[in-house]
Amino acid sequence: MERTMPVALSIAGSDSGGGAGIQADLKTFSALGVFGTTAITAVTAQNTRGVTGVAALDPEFVRAQIDAVTSDFDVAAVKIGMLANATIVEAVAAALEAIRPPAVVLDPVMVAGSGDPLLTEDAIAVIREVLLPRATLVTPNVPEAGLLLGRKLVDDDAVLREAGRELHEATGVGVLLKGGHRSGDADDLLFHAAGETVLEAERIPGTFTHGTGCTLGSAVTALLARGHALEEAVAGAKAYVTRAIADGVQLGGGQGNLHFFWEYYGPEGLP
Repeated sequence: MERTMPVALSIAGSDSGGGAGIQADLKTFSALGVFGTTAITAVTAQNTRGVTGVAALDPEFVRAQIDAVTSDFDVAAVKIGMLANATIVEAVAAALEAIRPPAVVLDPVMVAGSGDPLLTEDAIAVIREVLLPRATLVTPNVPEAGLLLGRKLVDDDAVLREAGRELHEATGVGVLLKGGHRSGDADDLLFHAAGETVLEAERIPGTFTHGTGCTLGSAVTALLARGHALEEAVAGAKAYVTRAIADGVQLGGGQGNLHFFWEYYGPEGLP
């Protein structure tokens, strides 16, 4: 009997430290039973302490990678992460227009967890105008949501609920407003056609947070690729990331790493 499995495509930057970006996406896809393919947009010199260098790829070569994958694989879902600059954003938007994938999860990566910039300022407007409307779901944290809306958001329940609704209604795209940058519990807010959902989670003590945003987006992508409905995929992804943080490992001198394969290895690592 011929074997098969869902295929997902990650369009994102490479993290040499292995905890975020393309590397986190591939690990997450594998953990959740999806075959991962990639189109790399940029290469970063990065570790758990921060980003020391970024080299963006030629937009035509980014498009060539996307075309190579989608001309051969039946891609069930696409995850978009770091895009580096406006010309790459435009190239990716044009590719999506051509291939029309069933599901697109846009993680608008603008700043690394260490605070280092990962997107040029002129690219923000291009993401808002040409890429966001092609997404199924956008997964901004609070600062990123503010940039997409053109104003700074304060850490207030009413303000963030209104911001999430505004972004959803203005674009028609599902919005998962992540709570990692908030004080208190790490609750996420989901706004979509079927309504609004609060995904509750207690904040886990510690620093095992390197690549959490990338991982959440790729987990949603994997579950969408496997046929889950949007709300179910988001809830499953939230549960996966919460456990990956809880079983996190300190491998470098900065932010701790998620344990992507906790279901197979357990909190103590390899058997």
